[in-house]
Amino acid sequence: MTTHTLSLPGVELVYDVLGPAGGRPLVMIGQPMTAEGFHSLASHLPDLRVVLYDPRGLGRSVRSDGDDTSVPEVQAEDLHALVAELGGGPVDVFASSGGAVTALAWVTAHPDDVATLVAHEPPIIGVLPDAEAAERGFDGWRRIYAERGWGAGMAAFIAYTSWSGEYTDDWFAQPDPDPAMFGMPTEDDGSRDDPLLSDRAVAVVRYRPDLEALRAAPTRVLLAVGEETGDAFTARTTRALAEQLGQEPVVFPGGHGGFGDENGPWPGQAKAFAVRLREVLA
Repeated sequence: MTTHTLSLPGVELVYDVLGPAGGRPLVMIGQPMTAEGFHSLASHLPDLRVVLYDPRGLGRSVRSDGDDTSVPEVQAEDLHALVAELGGGPVDVFASSGGAVTALAWVTAHPDDVATLVAHEPPIIGVLPDAEAAERGFDGWRRIYAERGWGAGMAAFIAYTSWSGEYTDDWFAQPDPDPAMFGMPTEDDGSRDDPLLSDRAVAVVRYRPDLEALRAAPTRVLLAVGEETGDAFTARTTRALAEQLGQEPVVFPGGHGGFGDENGPWPGQAKAFAVRLREVLA
């Protein structure tokens, strides 16, 4: 693995290149996850040239523009510049969660950069049939974070994202979850800058995909869902967007973090996931 820094307006963008030289690069994108979250998956693809990066303002990619928000369109321009630095596209892309939202914005703005995009469980509220209720629930766990801190906010986030099906009256009638039930701290440390729970991530879930641009792009855009995600939030957003694009989502092992290390803190199925990713990219 070699590590590089690309100087762009407002950020020093840090990225890693793994595997042999030559061949079409496979770029992996997470959000708010940084490059290290893909290390296990990349280790099962040793014959491919894999490019990982820390998104603007996260991990090693330090910002100097005075902003801390994660805006898909801005990050799309970072990726466009990164591909130019690598020698130009098209590249293949595996993108998960908020990274999949960024990748959709990237294909919309620069479709010639990407040959195949595997967009794994993008959390886009606006595509849901119950978008209004989902937005209300989204605002609810953000309020809990703002009022009570990280432990309470993370517990509320987990409850929201693991709820099965639409956000009905039954969802809103529940009491706020106890963070201790999820192994989260009950005390408030006073911080409010978490990249997932704070306002920094709002633009990601409120992104509006340009369906016409995605359909017209030369890119092969594939929506992907984890077989264990069931009918939870990100599975529903994936299926809804796939339907709007006139396709069925491709199914991958595991859940939302199915690409993670089998022995990691959030165990995934990296080896089986890599096998499936090869199949899909082929």
